Amino acid sequence: MKNRKKQNPFLQIFILVSALLLITVIIVIGMFYYIFGITEPEGLSLASWPDRFTDNFTVWMENNNGDVKIEEIGLERLDEYGLWLQIIDETGQEVFCHNKPDDYPARYSASELISLSTSAYEHGNTVFVNSYENSGKTWSYLIGFPYAIGKHMLYYNGENVGRLSPLFRMGIIFCLSAVILFVIFYGFWLTGHLGKIAKGIRNISMRCYTMLPEKGVFGEIYGALNKMDAEIRHSDKVGLDTERIRREWIVNITHDLKTPLSPIKGYAELLMESPISDSETIQEYGGIILKNVNYTERMMNDLKLTYQLESGAVPYYPQMVRLVRFLKELVIDIVNDPAYANRSIEFESNVQECEICMDIDLFRRAVNNLIINALTHNPPETKVTISIDTDSKRGILVCISDNGTGMSDKEQSELFNRYYRGTNTKEKPEGSGLGLAIAKQIITLHNGNIAVKSKRGEGTQFTIVLPLGNQ
Repeated sequence: MKNRKKQNPFLQIFILVSALLLITVIIVIGMFYYIFGITEPEGLSLASWPDRFTDNFTVWMENNNGDVKIEEIGLERLDEYGLWLQIIDETGQEVFCHNKPDDYPARYSASELISLSTSAYEHGNTVFVNSYENSGKTWSYLIGFPYAIGKHMLYYNGENVGRLSPLFRMGIIFCLSAVILFVIFYGFWLTGHLGKIAKGIRNISMRCYTMLPEKGVFGEIYGALNKMDAEIRHSDKVGLDTERIRREWIVNITHDLKTPLSPIKGYAELLMESPISDSETIQEYGGIILKNVNYTERMMNDLKLTYQLESGAVPYYPQMVRLVRFLKELVIDIVNDPAYANRSIEFESNVQECEICMDIDLFRRAVNNLIINALTHNPPETKVTISIDTDSKRGILVCISDNGTGMSDKEQSELFNRYYRGTNTKEKPEGSGLGLAIAKQIITLHNGNIAVKSKRGEGTQFTIVLPLGNQ
């Protein structure tokens, strides 16, 4: 089975683009802070923070009668950040210092101050230089930062850059145009495929769908549409066949219900219209009426039972039963029935005895339906055999086989459909057509399975499989 995530190309493209964009943003941000960031006491800051701190330090400086004074908060900031301060007067002499390392002198020349403004990291510090001017006096001050900060100024050829500016603008315009064209092309391409998909869905609903080639990014979607159309067409065919069989079944069962009603009505009218003193005749008429009433009642009970089984509303009382003895008694009851006294019925068992959990009445109904079906829909000389065997993998096997007329493949495929009525019904044209459907439903209720194997002119075999230890 293909990965379901590949079945949505939009989601795949979105996830891919989003992931690439996210990775790019993370890499750019990471590289930016890796190159231009330093870790200071308050967190991660840009490497330009020491220069800004040095420029702004003058807010904590003041001229006190010609002497420079540092506010307490300024000194606290120096201590908090681990910095040192040195103030130089106009002659280059140190007038104040705070936390200054021993490696730095107390006096500087003008050239030394200029060189410090561009000096690199040394002695564990990078020094930044600025000046403070107040009341006509100027002081230079140095602040040392314990960070390796590079100080570089970028120089470039202004004339050449001026020439390249139009090229950069053209490059940007070209890139933007290419992106716009790509978006337009992709939009038309995507719209075309979405149009095919929408048309395919519409055609499926109208039952006029044409198979689409399962190629490209949307190949799996086209495949899903093709599969959907095939399944809907199959479902429509099954629905039509079922409806046809159901209509035929209703026509047949309506006719079958009228068949017993006709003699019931006829003999009842005879008894009503003309008094009959002959008790033997009255008994004969009553017997005919009773026989047809019983037949009608059986048909109604079949209808009720099949719908109860389908809805799960049938009473189900399972109990442990000795299967061999149960089936043997059932066969004896059928053999003793005058209607089948001259028929050939045999019972075989390769199992001495086994116990199965079953509802006695329902299971009797299922097996009885299969045996009676074999007897009534085959010639009188047909031999019917009921056998029991075991299979270590499948369980208990109960087979009802005959050497009668057999069935076609089409009949076998529809045999357990409750609306289906077989073609070989000359012996019992009044059958309801529900017997085999009821048998299958009952066996399924017992967690079993039933299969049929038949061939024209060679007979039929029904195999019931019941799981070992069925509960």
